[in-house]
Amino acid sequence: MQLPTIQRNNYALRPWHPDDAGSLVKHANNPSIARNLRDGFPYPYTLPEAKKWLDMVGKNRDDLILAIEVNGEAAGGIGLHGLKDVYRYNAEVGYWLSEAFWGMGIITDAVGVMVEHAFTQTRWLRLFATIYEHNHPSMRVLEKNGFKKEAIHKKTVMKEGKLLDEHLFALLKEHWI
Repeated sequence: MQLPTIQRNNYALRPWHPDDAGSLVKHANNPSIARNLRDGFPYPYTLPEAKKWLDMVGKNRDDLILAIEVNGEAAGGIGLHGLKDVYRYNAEVGYWLSEAFWGMGIITDAVGVMVEHAFTQTRWLRLFATIYEHNHPSMRVLEKNGFKKEAIHKKTVMKEGKLLDEHLFALLKEHWI
């Protein structure tokens, strides 16, 4: 699944390229980012890990995984990951952005772009995201895009040696405006 480059006011969404490895390390190597993501997103984030991840993304034909380019650098990422079997009309939304660009509305806008794409160009009828209990800004991003909190999974995530609650947000196509 591929989406052409989408140019917005202060960023662009575009496919990842192998030459993004340096900027990926520059922007992803941050414990403040890693603490909000699954363990597959490591800290420290090294060049070999970046190259391995970019290779995986380049081979992925099932999901829509895009770079968020700011000031000419891949400074974040966003993706739609389709589920299988009886969940085939669901897709998980995931995203991260360099701390240098937090608070600028980039992620809120990018999630909106992905929601529109999902509900106008794919078969998906439900989008969802899971957010750790301490990540209130990310919860707000989802709420601004029409997502509703469906559940709190109590003490379900082990992160940084602590059991955390996970907040499940979802948006149904029929409720999307």
